[in-house]
Parts: sequence; structure tokens; C-alpha cells
Amino acid sequence: MARIANVTLPNDKQVLIGLTAIYGIGRTTSEKLLAKAKVDNTKRVKDLTEAEEQKINDLVSTELLVEGNLQRVNTNNIKRLKDINAYRGTRHKNGLPVRGQRTRTNAKTRKGRGVAVGGAQPKAASKT
Repeated sequence: MARIANVTLPNDKQVLIGLTAIYGIGRTTSEKLLAKAKVDNTKRVKDLTEAEEQKINDLVSTELLVEGNLQRVNTNNIKRLKDINAYRGTRHKNGLPVRGQRTRTNAKTRKGRGVAVGGAQPKAASKT
């Protein structure tokens, strides 16, 4: 059971994929880390030696911003945009797409479920 950056990596996956369980590390970063640590990409996490695990942990802690620290930086960047009333900040405030995507259709993940507008349908005839 390998723990790197206070995250337990999945044992049965390859190290290249297992490292992506850490917030802030993707496939490319994982490849670069393993090349620098001289660890085989296809090796399973459960087969890592203590020395290899320590080497990877040292590289992650010294060279990368991961997990809580990275999330804090991202949150502060978004807060700064909101505070200075930048266009991107107002999009974040309103829960709309930030990077120029269209909103007439699509954008359901940012906007949420559609709210029915009252009076849009004609009223049904009632018996009198």
C-alpha cells in the first residue's frame, strides 16, 4: 500500500496510472516523474520497493504543487477574479461557462437543470 502526498494509491494499477489518483498529477506529469525517478512505468504499485516509493514521494513533494495546496491556489485565483469584477469572475459568480462556450444550448453542467417558466404553455380548457 503506497502512500504518496498523503494519498493511498490503488495497489493493482500500474504506477503510471496509479499516480493520477493524486490531485494535480495527470498522465504526462506522471510519465515525467517516473522517468526522473528511474522507475518503470508498467510496474504495479504493489511491486514498488520502499526506495522507489520514497524517491517518487520526494520528487512530488519538492517539484509539484498537489492536493490541498493546489486546490487552495486555484480557489484563491478564482476569488481574485471575483473580487476585481473581471469578466471571468462574474461568470464564476453566476455559475455560467467561463471560457466562451455557448449557453443557448448545452452548458447543462454549469447552469444546472432547466427551470420551467410559468405561463409558457396554454392553459387547458376547463369544464364549467
